[in-house]
Amino acid sequence: MGRSRCALLAIFLDIYVVILLLITSPVCESNTVFSPTSEKHGVAFFMFGDSYLDAGNNNYLNTTTLAQANFWPYGETYFKFPTGRFSDGRLISDFLAEYANLPLIPPFLQPGFRHYYDGVNFASSGAGALVETFQGSVIDLKTQLRNYKEVEAWLRKKLGSVGAELALSKAVYLVSIGTNDYLSLALNNSTILYTYSSQSQYVGMVIGNLTAVIKDIYDIGGRKFGFINLPELGCLPGVRIVKEETKGKCFEEASSITNLHNEALSKLLNKLSKQSKGFKYSLYDFNTNIRKRMILPSHYGFKEGKSACCGTGEFRGVFSCGGKRIVKEYQLCENPSDHVFWDSFHLTEMVHKQFADEMWTGPQTSLGPYTMKDLFQAH
Repeated sequence: MGRSRCALLAIFLDIYVVILLLITSPVCESNTVFSPTSEKHGVAFFMFGDSYLDAGNNNYLNTTTLAQANFWPYGETYFKFPTGRFSDGRLISDFLAEYANLPLIPPFLQPGFRHYYDGVNFASSGAGALVETFQGSVIDLKTQLRNYKEVEAWLRKKLGSVGAELALSKAVYLVSIGTNDYLSLALNNSTILYTYSSQSQYVGMVIGNLTAVIKDIYDIGGRKFGFINLPELGCLPGVRIVKEETKGKCFEEASSITNLHNEALSKLLNKLSKQSKGFKYSLYDFNTNIRKRMILPSHYGFKEGKSACCGTGEFRGVFSCGGKRIVKEYQLCENPSDHVFWDSFHLTEMVHKQFADEMWTGPQTSLGPYTMKDLFQAH
């Protein structure tokens, strides 16, 4: 029995020594071997753009209420209070985050401590690719990029260079930008809209700025991108009423410049995928799918495809929802889910969900070459 106890004690001592060696080994201490990202964190989600994605950054700007939605009835259906989202509820990005098993991604400017392992939302309502678009009232795309670089530095500090590079390459980057660059022209009935050459030149500037930002994110380590093309701008309720002579028809010149933009965006992404190693993208045809719902709302579960739920005037195109802007009078529909448009320029939660569903899994006629699900699952 004495020998057995001694043998057993020897075995325990050997195991104890091995454990000690493992714990104190420099290999286990090095974050270049075991990345926290792969063990603890999933795929991060970063958003850049305008009010179609802004989760409340503009709440924290000293700006005009034309660029804010932090008052009732915004947010009335899902959140039951205004969050700064330009809708009655959630946005495309909120649904995509849910499908990717992520929490609601917070706005970058939201105060208080937070971590960025799940991503962050940089989008700003009213923002454009051009610095000059609603300058001083919004966070333009280049400034959003600068904010992203702050997050990159935070990740490098927390995860080390190797861990941060892995996290950034696994992350998905969603971009919706350009609508306001052209909306600023439409609302002023700019002469730029009336010749093909001036339209082309202007689109070239917008696409040029967007290209620079995409390449910068790619150089930092981003590889997986989602893009939303632009709506038929001239058919938004708030743009239909700009030209009195059109009598409520779509503002064709405003639509034509966004169509030029969409063609250029498609060509750009195809080019980048061929020139940039590992560049993967999903491009969602927002333009076609919003037009279908305007023309045949009942086919998609809506009762009204042209007039907004909240606003005043013809099509409720006067941007007065909430009574905190220039015009105080507004009407509010009983059920936002009956409408495609929530206010003069923005969509109801129901549309955001339908679009997120299509972006997540298809059909391939609406997006490509990858789905958003593909991007979140790609290694």
